[in-house]
Order: sequence, then C-alpha cells, then structure tokens
Amino acid sequence: MILCLDSGNSRIKFGLWGDGRWLDEGALDHADCAGLARLTADWPMPARVMLANVAGTEAEQAIRQSLGTWSTKLTVVTSTAAAGGVRNGYRNPGQLGVDRWCALIGARSLHPGALLVVMAGTATTVDSLNASGCFLGGLILPGQQLMLSALARNTAALPFAQGQRQDWPQSTDDAIVSGAIEAQVGAIERAWARLPGTERVCLISGGNAGLLIKHLVMPVQQADNLPLLGLKVLAEETRPES
Repeated sequence: MILCLDSGNSRIKFGLWGDGRWLDEGALDHADCAGLARLTADWPMPARVMLANVAGTEAEQAIRQSLGTWSTKLTVVTSTAAAGGVRNGYRNPGQLGVDRWCALIGARSLHPGALLVVMAGTATTVDSLNASGCFLGGLILPGQQLMLSALARNTAALPFAQGQRQDWPQSTDDAIVSGAIEAQVGAIERAWARLPGTERVCLISGGNAGLLIKHLVMPVQQADNLPLLGLKVLAEETRPES
C-alpha cells in the first residue's frame, strides 16, 4: 500500500492506494490534522508514505506527529528536473510548487500527449506540457474565494459577493462573481490557445473545478486529485530512502 498526502494551502487531501485502486480517500482541514491517525488504526502500515507539502514546516511536523509509527515510511517529495515522464522546464526546477509538479506527473500518467493541467483551489494554476512531456511553464492566479475576499477587504464599498455568474451582470454581487470566474476561465482559454499539438487534452482538478468547467468553451475533462495520483506514480518509480 501507498499513502499519498497532498498538504495544500487550505486542506490535507489523502489517498491510500493498494490492489490497483484507491482504498480510502478524503480531506481534512489543517486544524484537524490529527484525524490522520484514523488511517493508522484502520489499515496496516503501508510500504510508502508520500507527502507533497506547500503549507510550511509546521504543517509537515503536525502530519508527522499524526502519522505516529507510519512516519518512518515518510518521503517528503520535492520538485526535481525530471520524474514520472515529465521534464521540468523551470529555470530553477526546485522552485516549482511541489503540488503543481505532482499534478503534472499525475496528468501525464493519464494522457501521453500535450496537456493543459489546471488546479482550481485556493489558487488557480494553469500549467502546460508538450507532447514529449516537457513542462513549458504555467500561470498562477488567485482562486475564486481569494478574488472575492480581496475585493471585499481592499475596497470601501464592495461586499463579499454572493452573486451568480451572468453574461450581462446587472447587480454588483453578480458583477464580482462573474468577473472572478471570467478572469480564471479567460486565463485557461488563452493558455489552451498557446498550447502546441493537435492531440491536446485539458484536465482540471481541485475544489473549484466544478465551478469553472461549465464556463470553459474548449474541451475539458475533470480529473480529481491529480497531485495524489502523481505521488502514487513517484512512489512506484522510486525506492524508499535508506
């Protein structure tokens, strides 16, 4: 078995892989990290525990503590120059967010051609892979809630909007919600237009995937938990640290 942990800005997503399938999946707020101990009680110790963490050292320490004896199997993943069929095009490969790196690897395992990989969470990231598996680069922009919060916090008269996306917004709440969605789908569609190749696929993952997917005009497929899938791929192609 392989336990995969994606420690993001808001939550810890987990997936326990064994017998060719996900045996257990879920998500916890960082404040509820101790809930990972349930896995150690319900399942035998896995061969590997793979962690992608962008939430800082305190989050990593809390995860280690919650895992108990399972922490002896822990590998903290970092972005590298190449892995899982993907070549990292960043000038400094280690600076690519490890969640994005794992999502690219997970996406590559699903499709061998050119890929646009969208992670729609606290932030929205839009990353491009060519058909040979080279990471061309990507975009980072605020996710839906961050955009709404920024306008509510940094302007005198705008609310935290509770509106609906409209083609022609005729209320302030609708205008704010529509603008935030249009900013994200516009960035995705522009990146799609630049992506080379005829056999292109756009995969979207993350908590806001369902919000964005229905407003995109190009073909797109929802693929849940791409970083967890990437961690599983990395575990299968590498040996545990000695």
